Amino acid sequence: MTYLLYVAGFGTAATFFLWLRDARIFYRTALPGYRQAAYRGVLYTALALAGFLMAYTSPDLEFLALGAVLLALYLQGRVQKEQVWQGNESAPTRFLGKARRR
Repeated sequence: MTYLLYVAGFGTAATFFLWLRDARIFYRTALPGYRQAAYRGVLYTALALAGFLMAYTSPDLEFLALGAVLLALYLQGRVQKEQVWQGNESAPTRFLGKARRR
């Protein structure tokens, strides 16, 4: 077990949380771009999880598995989505719930 397993695990967790973020935004706003992102996020999370399990079970395939995880992260970032926030609010303003949504 090398450090690449930890990298694959962190990438899998990031893919999972990005999918949950897209699903939550679609549930709250019903924007079609986030619906598509949430649907595709299921597939990308499955790809990342398969890559992590491949790295966990076979140390010989760690580079291939890490490639699968990174491919899932790359594909998830390419989905086109609409703007959720109206203005140019800062992250703390959005986090505290003071910003207006569309």
